[in-house]
Amino acid sequence: MSGPLAGLVVVSLEQAVAAPLATRHLADLGARVLKIERPGTGDFARGYDRTVHGLSSHFVWLNRGKESVALDVKSEQGARTLRRLIDRADVFVQNLAPGAADRLGVGSAVLAESHPELITCDISGYGATGGYRHRKAYDLLIQCEAGLVSITGGPDAPAKAGVSVADIAAGMYAYSGILTALYERRATGRGQNLEVSMLEALGEWMGYPYYYTNYGGTAPARAGVDHPTIAPYGAFVTADGVTIQIGLQNDREWREFCTSVLVRADLVVDPRFSANADRVVHRAVLDGLIGEVFAGLDEAELVKRLENAKIAHARQRTMAEFAAHPQLAERDRWRSVATPAGPVDALLPPVTVRGREPVMGPVPALGEHTGEVLAWLDTPS
Repeated sequence: MSGPLAGLVVVSLEQAVAAPLATRHLADLGARVLKIERPGTGDFARGYDRTVHGLSSHFVWLNRGKESVALDVKSEQGARTLRRLIDRADVFVQNLAPGAADRLGVGSAVLAESHPELITCDISGYGATGGYRHRKAYDLLIQCEAGLVSITGGPDAPAKAGVSVADIAAGMYAYSGILTALYERRATGRGQNLEVSMLEALGEWMGYPYYYTNYGGTAPARAGVDHPTIAPYGAFVTADGVTIQIGLQNDREWREFCTSVLVRADLVVDPRFSANADRVVHRAVLDGLIGEVFAGLDEAELVKRLENAKIAHARQRTMAEFAAHPQLAERDRWRSVATPAGPVDALLPPVTVRGREPVMGPVPALGEHTGEVLAWLDTPS
């Protein structure tokens, strides 16, 4: 392995999304990630679907570059092997059910005493203390508990986010926390015991609606693809059936939008639309006026006007259109990654380091590296 984390050993008792996302980013930086899986079935995310050449889309996304070790950690021998692996590790990550790591004898408090240089990271739904600590936590449930569902969707019904945002938030904070602990260990020689809860991770992302509601007295309205506090800000359909999203931020943009895009200078002095607060109040009328103009323009003409007026806009793309996005192609952001079922295309990690290519190793088959890793355990450290 190459990369800035080459030589680092990460042992992970992981499943689903949160912990696998954190450790996959470590693997992309060159860390050796030993993924402990149940013999026979493995990480249950392997069975979520069969859409990627027969493999699970979640698993392919989250597990490249890792070594799969099939280990029955509930057996005496398996538990002993797990402890030996942790003896050789720099980082130990787990997102098992509440209390499971403690029952296996690898809880963070025990490891802090026996392995002072080890960095441990516990990822859970609600944290290690408090009345909710033993509750099972899945992404949608945390979206509900954090209030995200209440402000997402349209006026008639709430909705969850289309991706596992609570898991992703927890995974990314675990990743950044581990990097911070590694940096600190260079100075102190000691590890850290990190704890990340999905509720608190997603709660951090809910900062704007929290402040808006707690100090403003009302929650942000569910507005679909519109913005609850800015107008015009939403989706409109062109004459050739393309959905274009626009967003305006200030009165200067509003004036330019009226004169150069809508070609309706009269709207600039219309008292219903004189300031953003007025435009929000009269959003339905305003959206109707904009919709009429956009419906008479094809995409090419509308985009030309928006570009000339420097109005922020985007095409509302499908996932297939995202996969063929010209910007990603022009920036050469796709790489081929090996899987047990054949190569797949994968996006480069979002942080670009000039002159360095991320590792992006193969997606492992279940237990593919068990023998190799066990043999490594018997070699001198």
